[in-house]
Amino acid sequence: MGYSVFSVSGRRPILRVSCHCRFVTFSLQTMPPVASTFWRGWGDGGLNSCFFRNPFPVKSTTYSQKPVKDIIGAKPAVSVLAVKWLVVDEESSGQRLDNFLMRHLKGVPKAHVYRIIRSGEVRINKGRASADSRVEVGDEIRVPPVRISGKVAEKAARPAPAREFPPLLEDEHLLAIDKPAGVAVHGGSGVSFGVIEQLRQARPQARLLELVHRLDRETSGILLVAKKRSALKHLQDQFRERETGKTYLALVQGDWPARLKVIDQPLHKYLLPDGERRVKVTTPDDPDGMRSITLVKVAQRLQGSTLLEVTIKTGRTHQIRVHLASNGHPIAGDDKYGNFEWNKALQKQGLKRMFLHAWRLQFNHPASGERVALQAELPPELQQYVSHVQLPTPSV
Repeated sequence: MGYSVFSVSGRRPILRVSCHCRFVTFSLQTMPPVASTFWRGWGDGGLNSCFFRNPFPVKSTTYSQKPVKDIIGAKPAVSVLAVKWLVVDEESSGQRLDNFLMRHLKGVPKAHVYRIIRSGEVRINKGRASADSRVEVGDEIRVPPVRISGKVAEKAARPAPAREFPPLLEDEHLLAIDKPAGVAVHGGSGVSFGVIEQLRQARPQARLLELVHRLDRETSGILLVAKKRSALKHLQDQFRERETGKTYLALVQGDWPARLKVIDQPLHKYLLPDGERRVKVTTPDDPDGMRSITLVKVAQRLQGSTLLEVTIKTGRTHQIRVHLASNGHPIAGDDKYGNFEWNKALQKQGLKRMFLHAWRLQFNHPASGERVALQAELPPELQQYVSHVQLPTPSV
């Protein structure tokens, strides 16, 4: 093995290195001077003894000793540099490979997850696999180095504050909490964190905590969280197959007609120009319309309003809010579909939130199969308002 330096007039020198009849040419027009750092290894292992002690041995005004930063104004990406090996536990058994990876690669775009699967960089027990492959207990999953955005890394460096919520039921399979109004169930859409992120911070020893269903940010009441993968699947299947019973308490404007007990109107989701999501009642022939059924029962008539028990047979986005408003009786305090002038008057009377509360929930326990019935009473701020606007008792 040897090397020689050639000088060409008007150009930088070129270093030619010979190792076992193989030639590697480094053009110093595209890299810093390295000849003085190359070690010759006659009889010391041949090619394996070729190495560089320092690619930047001297300070250069031509070549920076620091890596070039990303585009000006852009947040740098952060790489997870090491290959990781994940072992599938009992809770993850039977899950699709893509879903399994997304759980472990928080902040990595879905497109990138699918790309590393297709390229073969992700392996199950050292073999290639497809996105729909099912992982089993004990499988070893190879995960290559991935890149996450600086925004995600920054978020990870500032986790959600730990918080527990009032429990209604808890065992080894699930947790039912009484969610307060004003708290999102999860982060996203301009919200840094929600209930699930705070619970995970409060319970670092928990192997799994996943939302079974969702509630709007301004809706209070019963929220289910699964503590086992099997419980999550079982409960979500019940919600999907409409085997649960979900009843809300809602205060609406005006005198709700007692005859109107069933609302069967399809709903259509759309976006405003600023990208905000909205829902509207549409016609039965709308190809994008989703059939939506709401059952309504008058619970109490109040001054200028009616307290309703509302049971949903389908779980569409904003279903209760849109169905009630479209029938001329918007929910008190609803800032999307409500009567804004009435909302201002309600705020002066002390009601500073939307009056929608997830009151009762029935489901089959994922382990025992027994029917569970939960109830979360009206929070103090709503109960106080109801007491304040009750109809006067008629004189005898």
